[in-house]
Amino acid sequence: MKFLILAGGKGTRLWPVSRKNKPKQFQKLISDKTMLQETVNRLLSDYSLKDVYIATNDSYVDEIEKELPKLSVDNIIGEPAFRERASCIALASAIFSKEGKDEIMAVFPSDHYIKKEKELLRALKDAESFLNDNPDYLVAVGVKPTGPETGYGYIKYEVDNTSEKNSQKFCKVERFIEKPDLKTAKEYYQEKNFLWNTSIYLWKTSAIISRFKKFIPDSYERLCRIRKAVGTSEFQNVLKKEYPLMDMISVEYGILENDDKTVVVSADLGWSDVGSWSVLKDSLISKDSHFVKGEHLDVGSKNLLVYGSKKLITTVGLKDLIIVDTDDAILICDKNNSQLVKTVVEKLEKDGKIKLL
Repeated sequence: MKFLILAGGKGTRLWPVSRKNKPKQFQKLISDKTMLQETVNRLLSDYSLKDVYIATNDSYVDEIEKELPKLSVDNIIGEPAFRERASCIALASAIFSKEGKDEIMAVFPSDHYIKKEKELLRALKDAESFLNDNPDYLVAVGVKPTGPETGYGYIKYEVDNTSEKNSQKFCKVERFIEKPDLKTAKEYYQEKNFLWNTSIYLWKTSAIISRFKKFIPDSYERLCRIRKAVGTSEFQNVLKKEYPLMDMISVEYGILENDDKTVVVSADLGWSDVGSWSVLKDSLISKDSHFVKGEHLDVGSKNLLVYGSKKLITTVGLKDLIIVDTDDAILICDKNNSQLVKTVVEKLEKDGKIKLL
């Protein structure tokens, strides 16, 4: 099995810690390791680092080499332009398939929190076993919602259309839903056939390439031209020519929900997509308790996230707030509106305040 870890995101909802030159996957948000390091390390008890590949923007290659010094430079896939995940997967497929083996590809985000690492490894083994028996299928990993979350994507599956492997149910996917409003999220939470989408996917390399040919033919043609150049002196030239012209589409809507052999397996991972400050806080500590990083003194406050740098942060009589202090910016926001931090970044960009991005 080969692992493709996607590490090219911007993480704008975690501003002002997540910045353009060092977004959230390169930040130590949860422990003394960065999110990327955490993602790689949780695989290494069962798998080898030589099978781990990192896909990222060209400008982040040096950072990845610094964070993962034992990773071969050949396992860092630099993207010459920002495209959606489908293009990144197409590029990795071109590289993996050129090596000759039709291996399983496991796709991971680089910036998610997974508390139950053993459950993740068990789910990977089950999916691997399923794909060895059903090599033309595409597998998504989902988790059962613990509440109505508007910041996550959802997977709706067909309850009566399942296959079993090692006591795990692989259910046919009906559709993918991206970040519903609160009313809709509450409805999904009450239903039995909705899962949160972890964006962890597994498939045979040949299977995903065949889906590019079927559903995204222009990207498939470019994939083939890139694959032909892999391992030659022309690779970088071909990559820079073809990759920026690949379709700007997600793999979920471009391929997965259009295919009748996409299935989802539910896993109890203790998972969260650390996409906002409120999600980070709720993932790590219970309600009414504080999550604190840095120096903090409080009198009579409840349910705060305090993320400091060098200064002492004092709070008195506050509730449900996010407070983040960096060298050049301070963020204070209602915990329930932390998704709107992305709008702050958009306004800074519009106002030309590049140094703060």
